[in-house]
Amino acid sequence: MVLDPSTSLKITRYRPKKAPPVWEEIAPLVRSVVAATVSTVPYDVERLLHVTASLALWAEESGLEREPDCWLRNETIDAYVLSRAGELGSTSVMTYRTWLLRVRDALAWSHRGEAAPAHLHGQACPHPPYSGAELAALRHWAARLRGQQCTDALALMGLGAGFGLQPREVVASRGRDLRRLCRGGPLRHDGIDRTVPVVARAAWEETLAQLAEQAGHSYLFRPGRTTAYPKNLLGSWTHRHRPTGGLPSLSAGRLRATWIVELLTARIDHDIIAQAAGLASAASLARYQHLVPPLDTATAERLLRGRRQ
Repeated sequence: MVLDPSTSLKITRYRPKKAPPVWEEIAPLVRSVVAATVSTVPYDVERLLHVTASLALWAEESGLEREPDCWLRNETIDAYVLSRAGELGSTSVMTYRTWLLRVRDALAWSHRGEAAPAHLHGQACPHPPYSGAELAALRHWAARLRGQQCTDALALMGLGAGFGLQPREVVASRGRDLRRLCRGGPLRHDGIDRTVPVVARAAWEETLAQLAEQAGHSYLFRPGRTTAYPKNLLGSWTHRHRPTGGLPSLSAGRLRATWIVELLTARIDHDIIAQAAGLASAASLARYQHLVPPLDTATAERLLRGRRQ
């Protein structure tokens, strides 16, 4: 492959800002990757150099094998973009992932049997989660409603903030779907197809268990309906039932985002969260990472130290 002199010169002279000493050792590999792909991907050479070098330096710091085929594996790219989520906007993180996957595909290493990369179509700006105070106040408001309004409000909140369900899954859930395998065990949702068990957060277990027993074979939310998924069912209900006292409106999307951010804040494994949420990849969580509060020093030290053998 013959590159034009300008492109070739940019590749040869490229050096990241504040490059560490190890850069001189990995620079030839970075340049070779960019030189081999710049003519076949729709990105300019400066961008390819920047993102490829950034990935390579991160891989070096992470102790990974110093080989481009290791850098450009799906799992490595996903881990890298998640690590950048705290310093980059959600749109930039997803853009980096797209660029690197295109570079990976251009090098045609898929013949080695590695799965094709997942194509993500998540929102660049996810629903903002409720704060702890907002969620508690909304739950108090819902519990004070009368009759079926109270049941519907608590079901919507419990299925969203307790199970992290998507709007369609909230609407489709029935009382019979929720059960415990043993006395005192976790409350599971068996009506949702996931690769890991769908388990309620402890704070919502008792409320959801009571609602499930009351609903039986009926729907948990709006049990009197005969249509499985009426058009705009959630939107019309939340529009008619607006919380008082300056509280934000109920939103299935915000409840699910609250569940995701709560799990991320608890430092639960990203792959488990993604599987429980029904996401295509843990990389989808990158757009929520900026919403996760940083760890205090004592907690960070405890997690990094681990347990004594």
